[in-house]
Amino acid sequence: MKFSLFAHMERISPDQDQKQLYDEFIELCKIADRGGMHAVWTGEHHGMNFTISPNPFLNLVDVARHTENIRLGTGTVIAPFWHPIRLAGEAALTDIITDGRLDLGIARGAYSFEYERMMPGMDAWEAGQRMRELIPAVQGLWQGDYAQEGEFHSFPKTTSSPKPLQQDGPPIWVAARDPNSHEFAVANNCNVQVTPLWQGDGEIASLMQRFTDACAKFPDTPRPKIMLLLHTYVADSAEDVKLAAEELNRFYCYFGAWFKNERPVEQGLIKELSQDEIAAHPFYSPEAMERDLVIAEPAGVIERLKSYEALGYDEYAFWIDSSMSFARKKASLERFINEVMPAFA
Repeated sequence: MKFSLFAHMERISPDQDQKQLYDEFIELCKIADRGGMHAVWTGEHHGMNFTISPNPFLNLVDVARHTENIRLGTGTVIAPFWHPIRLAGEAALTDIITDGRLDLGIARGAYSFEYERMMPGMDAWEAGQRMRELIPAVQGLWQGDYAQEGEFHSFPKTTSSPKPLQQDGPPIWVAARDPNSHEFAVANNCNVQVTPLWQGDGEIASLMQRFTDACAKFPDTPRPKIMLLLHTYVADSAEDVKLAAEELNRFYCYFGAWFKNERPVEQGLIKELSQDEIAAHPFYSPEAMERDLVIAEPAGVIERLKSYEALGYDEYAFWIDSSMSFARKKASLERFINEVMPAFA
C-alpha cells in the first residue's frame, strides 16, 4: 500500500498570517517528499478560510519546485466550476511543468456555500451530472479533435492545447461514495478516491465493497486503483492521543458548520463555535474521533492501516488538515514516515 499526504492551507483565526500558513503547507509537502511518500494531494475551495485553495494547479506547480519525486494530485477540482476545454488545458500544462507528476482528482463538490457563490441555483445532483459530462470530455480533449454536444457544455472539434506529458494524460481519480459513482469511475477507466469522513471502519469496509461490486460489473475493464482518505494523527503518548482526539473533534464541528451553511461568515471566517456548542454536537465527540479516525501511537496506527491494506486499498492518504498547530502536524507526519511507513516496506 502506498502512502500520500492530503493537505491544505487552513485558517481559523484572523490572527493567522496567510503567507506563514502557505509556507507551512509547502514545508509539510517537502517533508512528505523527503520521507518517500508517494503523492501529495490538495483540493479546490473558494471563499472559505477553513480550506484555502482557489486553484490547486498553482499550488502543485509550486510544490513541484520544492520537491523531487513525489506525485502531485488535485484532491479534488470541483467539476461544475470548470469548462472541459479549460480543465484539459490547465491540467495538461501542469503535467508538463511538473515533468509528468500530475494526478487529476475530480469531484462534484460538497459545500452549498460554494455552490451558492460559484453556480447559483445548482444542487448536488446537478453537480454530479456535470462531473459525469466533464470527465469523458477531458479524456477526449487529451486525445484530440473532440467535439461535444452536451447538456452543460457544447463545442466544435477541439484538441487540448497543450497535450499532457504523460501518455493518455494524467491518471484521473473520481471522488466516489454511492454505488453509481463507483460504477461511473470504473466504466470510464478512472481511479477512485473515497473517504468515510468521521464514519469509521464500517463505512471503510462498505466503500470497498461498493468498489468491488463496481469492478465486477465491468469484468473486461482493468481494475482501477482505490485510495482511502482519512484523518490521521500519530501520537507519542496516550495523553497525546486524547489531545488529538479533542482537536479533531473541534475540526469536525467546524467542518459540519461549514457544511450546514447556516452560520454567519465574515472575512472568510465562520462565526466561532462556543465550547458548549462543540460539547453538545449530536454525533461528534472526542471519544468518537479516537474510535473512528486513525489517532493512535505508531503500533496502533500500523494495526489499523494493515487492516485497510487487507481490504484491498492501494493507497492511503494521510489527511493532515486538523486546525492543529504546525508543530503538531509536523511531528505527527514525521512519526508516520519514520515509525509507521517502514512496517509496509
